[in-house]
Amino acid sequence: MTKLSANLNAVAMLRNRRSVPWPSVTGIARIALDAGADGITVHPRPDERHIRRTDVFELQKLLRDDYPEAEYNIEGYPSEDFLTLVERAAPDQVTFVPDDPLQATSDHGWNVEANRAVLLPAIERMKAAGIRVSLFINADPSVPDAAWKVGAERVEFYTGPYGGALMPGVAAAHLAALTETAKAAREAGHNERGGKRGLGINAGHDLTLDNLPPLVAAIPDLAEVSIGHALTADALLYGYGEAVRRYLYALGR
Repeated sequence: MTKLSANLNAVAMLRNRRSVPWPSVTGIARIALDAGADGITVHPRPDERHIRRTDVFELQKLLRDDYPEAEYNIEGYPSEDFLTLVERAAPDQVTFVPDDPLQATSDHGWNVEANRAVLLPAIERMKAAGIRVSLFINADPSVPDAAWKVGAERVEFYTGPYGGALMPGVAAAHLAALTETAKAAREAGHNERGGKRGLGINAGHDLTLDNLPPLVAAIPDLAEVSIGHALTADALLYGYGEAVRRYLYALGR
């Protein structure tokens, strides 16, 4: 079963357009979870242009107090400030992304080999805190083994090229690359670590009601999708709770 994590960055960005507390990030989180979402994702950036540090801890309290079975995923670049924030918030999962602070949104995955000096100590620190680590990667079958070697437990596929492909043939080519990368993730670490092998597979970026079913069909062991922009856009049409239910249906739930 593929889990749905509702990314609330777009909700927070809408709220931040005015000096008022609505839409409420925690209020929308509650609607999403009541509608069946399995978790909440946030990506706080240094300038707090959408998710604020206060949101991180208010969501932590909401999930731990009222939705203890839901998963909390915090995304970000592993700077010292971010790592300290994650340690304090104690989410179930941290997803490291290679974003520049000025980027509008994530648009590429890690070059793991070139960033071992950054990733190794950050991953060790998060694992010492009992937090599962996922690395944001491109659709490239050479990357999962490198992610496994630095200690990641999951990888999140950057699905932007697939989600943004408007021509069926182009989308099919990107889906094929994602499928091959999923195969590599399953086989990462083969015959090492006492026989333990494989990485969990997450996915996110530009996933929609239309392109989710083919993705899940191609990667049936997909553990989690994190969806924010399209979910928020569809919520304008259907309401947030109904949009969540439609995404669950698209996942085969």
